[in-house]
Amino acid sequence: QVQLVESGGGLVQAGGSLRLSCAASGSIFSIATMGWYRQAPGKQRDLVAAITSGGSTNYADSVKGRFTISRDTAKNTVYLQMNSLKPEDTAVYYCNVYLWSTQGWKNYWGQGTQVTVSS
Repeated sequence: QVQLVESGGGLVQAGGSLRLSCAASGSIFSIATMGWYRQAPGKQRDLVAAITSGGSTNYADSVKGRFTISRDTAKNTVYLQMNSLKPEDTAVYYCNVYLWSTQGWKNYWGQGTQVTVSS
């Protein structure tokens, strides 16, 4: 019954900002990592940013300096602050969480949220 619910996507002009949120719910015992992936039409799903339970972060080179990942462990929520957006950032963004529940350690995916950046 673990579920990830994403929000915050939308249409924005180049140079604008968006903040994505992903909240995990259910019988969760522990969360090891949380991350954001994106998939553009006809392309594979690629890692955008990730954060561990200890606070270590990792970013794709294409978003370094523009995107910031953060998390609120108490709320089982991960955020992605996206600034200086570019048209090439257009994609469906998916939240991913590696967590421990009654089903053991397992990866879970959000439903995806569309981010469209116009020129």
